[in-house]
Amino acid sequence: MITALISVFIIGYLLITLEHTVRINKTATALLTGVVCWSLYAISSSDNHLVVEELSHHLAGIAEIAFFLLGAMTIVELIDAHQGFGVITERIHTKDTRLLLWIISLFTFFLSAVLDNLTTAIVMVSLLRKIIRDDEMRRFFAGIVIIAANAGGVWSPLGDVTTTMLWIGGQISAINIMKMLFIPALVSLIVPLIYLSFKLKGPIQPPKASKNSSTEVVPAFERNSMFTVGLGMLLFVPVFKTITHLPPYMGILLALGVVWAVSEILHAQKDEEDRKPFTASYALSKIDTSSILFFMGILLAIGVLEVTHTLSNLAGWMNDTIGNLDAIVFIIGIASAVIDNVPLVAASMGMYDLATYPQDNRIWEFLAYCAGTGGSMLIIGSAAGVAVMGMERISFFWYLKRISLLALLGYVAGAVVFLVM
Repeated sequence: MITALISVFIIGYLLITLEHTVRINKTATALLTGVVCWSLYAISSSDNHLVVEELSHHLAGIAEIAFFLLGAMTIVELIDAHQGFGVITERIHTKDTRLLLWIISLFTFFLSAVLDNLTTAIVMVSLLRKIIRDDEMRRFFAGIVIIAANAGGVWSPLGDVTTTMLWIGGQISAINIMKMLFIPALVSLIVPLIYLSFKLKGPIQPPKASKNSSTEVVPAFERNSMFTVGLGMLLFVPVFKTITHLPPYMGILLALGVVWAVSEILHAQKDEEDRKPFTASYALSKIDTSSILFFMGILLAIGVLEVTHTLSNLAGWMNDTIGNLDAIVFIIGIASAVIDNVPLVAASMGMYDLATYPQDNRIWEFLAYCAGTGGSMLIIGSAAGVAVMGMERISFFWYLKRISLLALLGYVAGAVVFLVM
């Protein structure tokens, strides 16, 4: 049975990695992998009641992550519908290539910590289209945005889904992860930027003004209100957890309720047709639901490997073979460039238990750093990379040639700084 489970899991993994080659959406593959693995376990078990209990236990944890992502994505969509991000992006005016690269990268780094790396990457690439005319230069900036978004995501419990998973799972606390990973994450971005400062030169050519722009301008009061309330409530989520000790998804649902109510109040006097694009109901229809289902499928599959002790046995084998935990986590980070970091972190959470490695143990902090920044080394290694790949039509080998080495330099530099700290 164990052999069958591992075989199904590996086949599912390969199909997810080769999504664009086999032309099967990774969400479908993840759901099939999760359900088939649990089915095999149920069929081979003599105690079906125990299997159902174990499934219910894992589903509770998965549901927490799913509700958290659902709430966070909806809030971000509401802010974007009100053109709230323009409050910041409209203030970028420089045309100097090096200065613009630093501004874009650092802004992405901090914004990613508040929102998440996927959303931030999408917002920043949309911004780049408004300020850079040359396609090749814009792709290069987009590649650096991937590095910055992933680096910014690792030091905040809201910034990367893997960090969120560790936070919700109790492996890390919000304050400690920000304190321990801020400097290593910043170093992983600063090192590539310093290198590029000696390579890039000349001015940026802005795109020609479009004559067919028909985007409706949102009144300043509505835009500023939604930006302030939305960002403020996202920042309040870790505070809410600290005060109430309730799970993070309760905080994000509170935040969604407040932002939803504010959006209703702002447009209360408008008719139904005018209100629709600014409602939470419309925002819910625009969020990336397939990503949430992907995480559910992957975490279901990982759950089977955990309850059958496959992951704990793998951890024991790695400890016996490699020995050094830091080296193991560093290798996991390298692997996250090829394999999606969500299942990697989920597997690691199953390999190492909280009884042996309690909350805020160094292994969890280093895992958050490595899994988050390691994905930048290949464009398929992170959700932000995949999104930018589609938006700017960046090829795998173009990214490998121009960005991957920069990401590797940053990854190693940040890891060294963390270990020294």
